Amino acid sequence: MSIVLNPHVTTLKESSTLAINQKAMRLRQEGKKVYHFGFGQSPFEVPPSVQEALMQNTHHKQYLPTLGLPELREQICAFYKSNYGYSFSPESIIIGPGSKELIFQAVFVLEGALIIPAPSWVSYGPQAHLRGKQVVAVPTKRANGYKLTPEELDATCMNLISDKQKILILNNPNNPTGNVYTKKEVQELAKVCKFHNVVVISDEIYSLVNFSDEPIHSFMLEYPEGTIVTSGLSKGFSAGGYRLGFLATAKELSPLIDCLKAMISETFSAVSAPIQYASIKAFSLEDDVLKYVQSCTRIHKAVGKYMYKRFIDMGLNCVEPHGAFYLYPDFENFKEKLEKIGVTTSTQMCDMLLDKAGVAVLPSEDFYHSKYYLSCRVATVDYDGAHVYSESLKVDSLDEDFLKKHAPNIVDGCDAIEEFLKNLN
Repeated sequence: MSIVLNPHVTTLKESSTLAINQKAMRLRQEGKKVYHFGFGQSPFEVPPSVQEALMQNTHHKQYLPTLGLPELREQICAFYKSNYGYSFSPESIIIGPGSKELIFQAVFVLEGALIIPAPSWVSYGPQAHLRGKQVVAVPTKRANGYKLTPEELDATCMNLISDKQKILILNNPNNPTGNVYTKKEVQELAKVCKFHNVVVISDEIYSLVNFSDEPIHSFMLEYPEGTIVTSGLSKGFSAGGYRLGFLATAKELSPLIDCLKAMISETFSAVSAPIQYASIKAFSLEDDVLKYVQSCTRIHKAVGKYMYKRFIDMGLNCVEPHGAFYLYPDFENFKEKLEKIGVTTSTQMCDMLLDKAGVAVLPSEDFYHSKYYLSCRVATVDYDGAHVYSESLKVDSLDEDFLKKHAPNIVDGCDAIEEFLKNLN
């Protein structure tokens, strides 16, 4: 028998972030030295009190409501009101198996082209392609911190004038660049979104990993009638494997919640009950959880700032990170030397970095940039999180000496990239 498959699915490749993780792990198992800067998984343990809450709630086995556990949704409302000033209601929140799945479902039910600033997280585009939706990648500039400008968004919307509704997905703090949009930048973009009837999916999965000079400012505060917020446990709470995320809107978008509720009832039904009960603790306002998260963010900041300085010193171009745990350096200053050895695309460059320097990174073309733009995403989390966390509590400064002693792969990986560049003829 010859089966016929959905062409929107058969043209997909495995997510590059997951693929590089498997490749790096395989090479390490083979005994090869690999500096794993390719996969963005928080290295820290889940907050201890959240782990304890999970153990205490293993007896819960019932199916929970489709929208999610009411107590959890109420806690999320309190958390975001206290920390960010958002006015969610429990009826406008959906709990899902990670924000990734909820973004997919939102993109599936919303009409209109999907606008993605380039660079952006790798899965946004493929999710839209599964729906057969038009994807418009908008190249941003390093000079602007790879942030989407109002002028770029307005021009893109004008080219989509026949679409009554457009969708913008924006990750803040940003994967892959580590940038953070300021209040003024969000306000200016929100004006364009209102004018062009753009629904914003504000992916705030890294909101707790913010080390910029100001608090996260969301579209939800400027444009609640057109904004969807997604987040979860995976980054700030270091609990990616728990697979719990949420989607939240203002009352004006209640038809979307109704539509998603029906769709979820026919797909994943509900998230694991023990995980939902444990997550109440994560989104509590208790000091132990918040202090733990802040200590982890302190380490993310120190590592990101160290790697940024190293990249600049070795001649790479790079935007200074202010959140998340990524950098987006480019090798354009070495373009001619790389061309001499047959490297003209970002994928070829990343393949050579892994082969010659043992450094695993992801090419810029996976993040919607031109394949000829010699840039890559660097994840700054290749260290033993539990050990580094413990040692960080003993010192006032997380300086280079601290990283050399307790996060050697970070320092040695930078050394390997620098040596690779020095050996280019």
